[in-house]
Amino acid sequence: MSILAFQMPEKVVMEKSDDFTGTFEFKPLEKGYGVTIGNALRRILLSSLEGFAITSVRTNSVLHEFSTIEGVIEDMSEIILNLKMVRFKKTSDAIADKITVRVKGQETFSGSDIGKFASGFEVLNPDHVIAHLDPSTELEFELTIARGRGYVPADENKPADQVFGQIAIDAIYTPIKNVKYSIENTRVEQKTDYEKLVIEIQTDGSIHPEEALKGAANILIQHFMLFSDNTMTLEGPRVTEDEPIDEETMQMRKMLKTPLEDMELSVRAKNCLKAADIKTMGELVTLEIADMMKFRNFGKKSLTELENLVEERGLEFGMDLGKYRLEED
Repeated sequence: MSILAFQMPEKVVMEKSDDFTGTFEFKPLEKGYGVTIGNALRRILLSSLEGFAITSVRTNSVLHEFSTIEGVIEDMSEIILNLKMVRFKKTSDAIADKITVRVKGQETFSGSDIGKFASGFEVLNPDHVIAHLDPSTELEFELTIARGRGYVPADENKPADQVFGQIAIDAIYTPIKNVKYSIENTRVEQKTDYEKLVIEIQTDGSIHPEEALKGAANILIQHFMLFSDNTMTLEGPRVTEDEPIDEETMQMRKMLKTPLEDMELSVRAKNCLKAADIKTMGELVTLEIADMMKFRNFGKKSLTELENLVEERGLEFGMDLGKYRLEED
């Protein structure tokens, strides 16, 4: 049986691009393919590209994240939040995964101070302030920098050889700051119901938007190749109730049980979820977007915030969580 030819673009047009932002145009597409391709690429871009981030911090003057440091305005929890936002770009294969940063005789501790000691890395936001201090105060931090993708919570960043006073922190590896896409009608000869997909990508500067788009597309291609004739089988292993849960499933269960109260969300978003009796990440991702829009005082800003929260963790709305057997605990 012959297959009707699809209307497909011959190339991707890069409308504008620099080291941080890029706009890409993809046309013509069959009706419905714009949102299919755009949504898939957006999710992969936000959750699956690799980057570098600080995963732990250690200083002799504090033992835990709720400590204060003499001569420093910010407490340790604020310093950790600021360290999470430091962005890195690898400049050499010879990189140091642990660095010691010393600050003395200055009023601010910023990203540029880390850059002085981070061999093999460029700090992309050198003006980012981490702490304010008395010029007479001397600070010394040991930082661990690791490679990863997406978002990894602090619990998973605890090293097996964790030393006394070493504090694991959440790692935001993704180099993508924002992705949005739009669908417009476009014309092919006399037909006007074809689609044009426009994707806008904003990165932290560690990867060019064009390379980010190529990387996301390659990840999708690798996964779709699993559906080829050579890799598909008629039967797969059956999961029984008595079968032990593997490590990957255990990690996913742990993430799904994370209280939303512990997430970095705005007060408005937290209040909306609390009023709707949505307490955990698992309860959130089982919802459809249409359900959330019915929440009282829930608007587009809160929706965007929750979409980013979910996508950074490789999750999506409307998930079926049956295979994670959350009810067994």
